[in-house]
Amino acid sequence: MGQQTRQERIIQLVREQGYASIDQLASQFNVTPQTIRRDINTLADQNLLRRHHGGASIDSSTTNVDYSTRQALQLDAKRSIAHKVAAEIPNGASLFINIGTTTEEIARALLQHEGLKIITNNINVASILRVKEDFNVIVAGGTVRSRDGGIIGEATLDFINQFRVDYGIIGISAIDPEDGSLLDFDYQEVRVAQGIIANSRHVFLAADNAKFGRSAMVRLGNITQVERLFTDAPPPKSIQALLKEHGVRLELCPQA
Repeated sequence: MGQQTRQERIIQLVREQGYASIDQLASQFNVTPQTIRRDINTLADQNLLRRHHGGASIDSSTTNVDYSTRQALQLDAKRSIAHKVAAEIPNGASLFINIGTTTEEIARALLQHEGLKIITNNINVASILRVKEDFNVIVAGGTVRSRDGGIIGEATLDFINQFRVDYGIIGISAIDPEDGSLLDFDYQEVRVAQGIIANSRHVFLAADNAKFGRSAMVRLGNITQVERLFTDAPPPKSIQALLKEHGVRLELCPQA
């Protein structure tokens, strides 16, 4: 495959996914990571994509990647994160689980637990967990988004604010690698996530490494507001410094 054709396909792949890592692209095109870095640099210089440490993106800060694509993106990483998060949740605990494909993998990993009480604004999470007779699954009221089964709105926030739970498990669309801002696309979804943070004794953020290379327009809060960050690879140095400064525990969940 020639350089021009490969670069065109890199743009196409990154556009479809929103983000692609250097390792993924090198494997996809059977070339060295150094070759992919040169391709990314060339394309970034032409403003055809955005270069990041470890990968590249073609970002829209206003529109998320479609749900079916997000389900497949970084799936192995999400599963590694999910198993690590689930291992930290004791039987009999109460927890919030918010919208996201990573939190849906966490729900699957929790199926081996006993006696959990789960409040969620994610229909997919409720569907995954409903098979456990010893679980108490409570679904928030509100407006259901057809594209991904997320439940949002004022009624959702009012419902969340009625509870005080042991663990809040949240996913996020993007993390600013400079200042640690947690970013998403829907302000109503963000308000619900803020409510989850405010009403949880312990807050776990589950985010694969690609989230550090994306952007979104709505600010949820800051990574320093969580107790533990679960991710599959070391985050940027600036984020590591923030975590250390604010006592946020970094939980690395490498892929098997």
